[in-house]
Parts: sequence; C-alpha cells; structure tokens
Amino acid sequence: MKLSVLDQSPVLSGINPRDALQQTTELAKWTDQLGYHRFWVAEHHSTHSLAGSSPEVLAAHLASQTEKIRIGTGGILLPHYSAYKVSETFRVLETLHPNRIDLGVGRAPGGIPNVNLALNRGEIPNIEGYPAQVEELIAYLHGEDPHGMGVFASPQGSTAPPVWMLGSSGTSARVAADLGVSYSFAHFISGYGGARAMDRYKDAFQPSLQQQSPQGNVSIFVVCAESDQQAEFLAASLDLALLKIEQGGIRYHFPTPEEAFSYPYTMADEQRIQENRNRMIVGSVEKVKGEIESLANYYQVDEVIVNTIASPFDERMKSYELLAEAFQLRNREPTL
Repeated sequence: MKLSVLDQSPVLSGINPRDALQQTTELAKWTDQLGYHRFWVAEHHSTHSLAGSSPEVLAAHLASQTEKIRIGTGGILLPHYSAYKVSETFRVLETLHPNRIDLGVGRAPGGIPNVNLALNRGEIPNIEGYPAQVEELIAYLHGEDPHGMGVFASPQGSTAPPVWMLGSSGTSARVAADLGVSYSFAHFISGYGGARAMDRYKDAFQPSLQQQSPQGNVSIFVVCAESDQQAEFLAASLDLALLKIEQGGIRYHFPTPEEAFSYPYTMADEQRIQENRNRMIVGSVEKVKGEIESLANYYQVDEVIVNTIASPFDERMKSYELLAEAFQLRNREPTL
C-alpha cells in the first residue's frame, strides 16, 4: 500500500507564515527521503492559520527541492480560474519535472463569500460549469484544441500531469467517473459516505484520454506517536482547531496541546469533538497502522493520503517517520 501526504502549511503557535512555508518544504524533503508516494499542497485564502494560498507556486518550489516523490495540488479550486491558464501552468511544471506532477482540482468555491468575489473580479464563480471546465482542462493538457480556436497549451510535451478530482460527496465522484479522471475522497473533511462515493466512481467510470481504468485514494487526518497517550495529547490541538473552524475560524494560529487542554469546553463542544474524530486516526504506531489498513480496505484503494497537523513541528515530522517505518516505505521505486 502507498502512503502520501497532504500538507496545508499550518501556522503553528510561535511561528509566522514564512516559517510555515519553510516547514512545508522541510516536510516535503523529509517525506521524500522516507519513501512517501505523493506530496500535495492545498489552496486556502484570506486566513491567518494556513499559509498555502497558491499551491501551483508552492508545488513548483517543492518539486525543485525533492527528488522522487510526486508533487501536486490538493487542489486547485478550478471554478475560479481559466482552464487554459491552469493547463499551461501545469504544462510548465510537467516539462520541468516529467512524470512527477499531479493536478488535483476541486469544485468547492472556497468558503468565504467575499474571497469568491475577489477571485472572480466581483462575480460569482460558475460552479455548474465545472464538469465542462475539467473536460476542457484535460484536452488542453493533452495537446488538444477543445474549442477549435487554433490555440494549444504550451509548452507541449510527450507526458501530461494526471488530473485528480478531489471531493467529499457522491456528486464529485460521479463527475470524476464520467470524465475518466482519478478520484480522491477527502475523508478528513467528511467522515461519512466516502466508501459509497468511491464505489459510485468505480462503477460508473468511463475510459478517457487520460486513463483507461479508475484510480482512487482517500485522505484523512492522522496523529501518530510512540504511545496512545502521547498521540491523544498531540491530537488535542487538532480537536480544538476543528471545533474553532466550525465555530467561525481560527483567529491566528493552530493551538498548542497545552492550550487545548486548558480550553473551557462545553458539553456540546465535547460531543462535536467526538463526532470529528470520525475524520481522524489517532494513536500509537500499531493502532494507527491497523486503522489505516482498515480504511484502505473499506474504500478498496491502495493509497491513503495522510494529513498530520501537530505542534510543535518536530512532532509532525516524527509522526510521518513512524508511519514510514511501520509501512516500510523506504527504498520503494516511484510509480505513477
């Protein structure tokens, strides 16, 4: 089974956004050495707690700093942008780093209404046109001229980055199947319905210019430590962070475990934290390894994407290291 990484460039307590991006770079280099399969970076706007607002720029930097690991976006919020421009950006990346680039795209408008307007010059993004936009994107990536305008995405080349459709619902699964692209279910966003969505994707998949058979993976929050007790201590900060996000957002930085343990939770808060644990795997190496394998079996996929947010940064690095050792990732040959 393959393990991969989703990194959102979290701004932990005591650091600034520049530090967060430097930590993302360190983590990419470290997980490359450990034998992880992919490293995807996310797109978030107008937030103090996540530094990754331009995943395509960050991906270019990370690809230049790593050797074997696939680098990609998880993902580009496509309705905000021109499919043609995105295709050329990723054609440049693919030309610089052949067979190492993934283009993950998402349909969600990105949360804050005014951000949506700012990204679209004051207009509401066309979510309904998303499937056609993805189809256009694939055509450009593969050297076609989908509108017959006599234009093509440059630079051209013999390889193209695969498009992954990111989603947390059956709707996105069906669009991915209809268009014949790979599908990634965001279990860290929605802890329910993912296996049904993946089944729907596989059952309805149609071969395409990009690929002939379905390919799927699943992403989830993971906190792994030497013991269950230590993992629970570290995960407390993520528990509080998710609660705060649901209540309107994290103001400046992700809380420390100490801040989380001193927080005055209500009974409703405690119930919500337990509900959010459906989006997380927390525990010792043995426990986490078993639950990751069970998750992969539940989704019937051979790849799990791990998103670890823990404070301090050394604990994030250690969590990924423990998983790499448990799954014996080192020295594996890179694959698509």
